[in-house]
Amino acid sequence: MTNKDLTVIITTFKSEDKIENCLNSIDSNVKIIVVENSNNKKFQNYIENRYKNAECILTKENLGYGRANNIALKKVKTRYSLILNPDTTLSKNSLNNFFSFAELVKNFAIVAPDQNESEVKNNKFKEPRIKEVEQVKGFAMFLNMEKFSKIGFFDENFFLYLEEIDLCKRIKKINEKIYIEPKIKVFHHGGSSVNKIFFDEIELTRNWHWMWSLFYFNKKHHNFLSALILVFPKLTSSLLKIIFYSFYPKSKKKDIYKKRLSGLTNSIFGKSSWYRPTLD
Repeated sequence: MTNKDLTVIITTFKSEDKIENCLNSIDSNVKIIVVENSNNKKFQNYIENRYKNAECILTKENLGYGRANNIALKKVKTRYSLILNPDTTLSKNSLNNFFSFAELVKNFAIVAPDQNESEVKNNKFKEPRIKEVEQVKGFAMFLNMEKFSKIGFFDENFFLYLEEIDLCKRIKKINEKIYIEPKIKVFHHGGSSVNKIFFDEIELTRNWHWMWSLFYFNKKHHNFLSALILVFPKLTSSLLKIIFYSFYPKSKKKDIYKKRLSGLTNSIFGKSSWYRPTLD
C-alpha cells in the first residue's frame, strides 16, 4: 500500500491563513482535493501553483461542509480518502499509521486518529489500543471508499454541525465498523478554520446552525416529538435571554440568542439550513 492509494480532501472557507500548515504536512506525492466554498480564483491559482499535487475546486457559493466534501468524494478514484479540516496538521508518521491500520483491519468503514490526547497522557503506562466506536470527530476521517457505495456520503441537508455524527450513525445501522487508532496523531487547532477577523459573524453562524442541526438530527434519527422535547429547554432559554440582554444594548449576547432561536424555529418548521455568514 502506497500514497498512490490515497486522496486527501480539505474543505475550506476563508481559510487562506490556515491551510498552508496543513498542506505542508502532507507528502507531496499524495493527491489532494481542496474544495473552496467561494469563487476565489486567486486562492485557487495559489493552491494549484504552490502545490502540484493539489486540485482546487471552487463551488462559487458557500455550500457548507458536507455538500462540499461530497463534491470531492465523488471524484475520488483511490482505495482510501482522508478528510481533513484546514486547521489540522499531520504528524510525521500519520499516513504510514493509517496505512498500517488498513492492512491490519481490512473490514472497516472509517478509522480516525486519537480523539483526546489528554486521555492517552493520563494512561501513559498502558499501551493505547485500537477500539471500535460508535462515532468519531470530523477533523480527520480515513474512509475505506468501497464501503461507501452502499452507505452514501454526507447528508447535504446539514450545512454545519453533526453531519459526521449522522454519517457514523448510518454506518453503524448497516453494521459497518468505525475505529479509533490512538497511535495515529493528527494535530487539530480546533475552531480556527476561518480567519479570526470574521470571528463575530462566524460566531453567529455557528449558533444558528448548531440549533438547526440539533433539531434536524434528532428528528431524523428519532422522531419529531422526541426532538422537540430535547430542544424545548434551549428554545425557552433563548427567548428569556433575548429579553434579558435587551436591557444591555451594547452586549453581543442578544444577537447570539436571536440566532439560536431563529435556527431552532426554522428547523422545527421544516425550513432548510439557509442562513449564511456575511463575510465580504
